[in-house]
Amino acid sequence: MNKVILMGRLTRDPDVRYSQGENPLAIARYTLAVDRRFSRKDGGDGQQTADFISCKAFGRSGEFAEKYFRKGTKICVTGRIETGSYTNKDGVKVYTTEVVVEDQEFAESKNSGSGDFSQPAASGSAAPVAAADGFMNIPDGIDEELPFN
Repeated sequence: MNKVILMGRLTRDPDVRYSQGENPLAIARYTLAVDRRFSRKDGGDGQQTADFISCKAFGRSGEFAEKYFRKGTKICVTGRIETGSYTNKDGVKVYTTEVVVEDQEFAESKNSGSGDFSQPAASGSAAPVAAADGFMNIPDGIDEELPFN
């Protein structure tokens, strides 16, 4: 089984290119900085280190990345590892490893670092609003409208 799950931050905006042909296909490439669980001991400073993992997304996933992902965005990716190799212009064989994205999603709210989700709805209706912890508060008296108990 070849399955990868990663959570990290984009090191830069995705690089998106389109394939040639009758039906061009979006191919997005980006690098995720994924924190390691444990800090490196040999440095002596105890700082947490990260791995920088190359990812590529095709088709609609590539278009989504182009439209919504920006440097610093925290995302969660599932996919598979793909390895390959090529010979560079100096005649040296280079080995590659990247994650082919099967699913990608945001791992935090868009405004988690700035802004405020707790603003009431402009219409004045009893719409759910996000609390400081990021979860939605359900207004009182809405029990009758829920399709389940």
